[in-house]
Amino acid sequence: MIKLLYMLGYVKDVKWRKHVIKRIKMKISKHSVVSFNFTLTHDDGTVLDSSDKGGPLVYLHGVGALIPGLEKELEGKGKGDKLQAKIAPSEAYGERNDQMIQTVPKNELPAEEEIKAGMQFQADTPNGPIVVTVVEVKDTEVTLDGNHPLAGVNLNFDVEVTDVRDATQEEIDHGHAHGPGGVEH
Repeated sequence: MIKLLYMLGYVKDVKWRKHVIKRIKMKISKHSVVSFNFTLTHDDGTVLDSSDKGGPLVYLHGVGALIPGLEKELEGKGKGDKLQAKIAPSEAYGERNDQMIQTVPKNELPAEEEIKAGMQFQADTPNGPIVVTVVEVKDTEVTLDGNHPLAGVNLNFDVEVTDVRDATQEEIDHGHAHGPGGVEH
């Protein structure tokens, strides 16, 4: 394509050609640092999350930083691309699992404050720590849900890619993006 543009006279100098080549190659792929704005909605249109107030989300692509379905949808996109993606639970936070709901004695939870529905705690499990949500409180027991709050939910993303760049070796080694919007060390 560059050769054709050069032959037709659209690309005259080497510096411009390098810019065009770089621009054509900057698509999202493994170890790209990607910035994007998004709005996440439930099937009924309720906004669940948005980058409106915090600026673009910045992440290192291909290392599991995003839910698998959204990462697949972003693969191959470039700066300025817009997309709408409906991500099924199997490609997001999984289906709800009723075995993740348990009732425990109230005295097994921290007593620093009154326990209320909606509170979250970190619980240690044989598979590592998980976040559990209090769904019901009785006099002597509490019902906890270890499902992710978005398990079993279709996720609807409206996305605009705002930047794509190659990750530095340090970012690849650390497994996350650095700098504005990324992790500051």
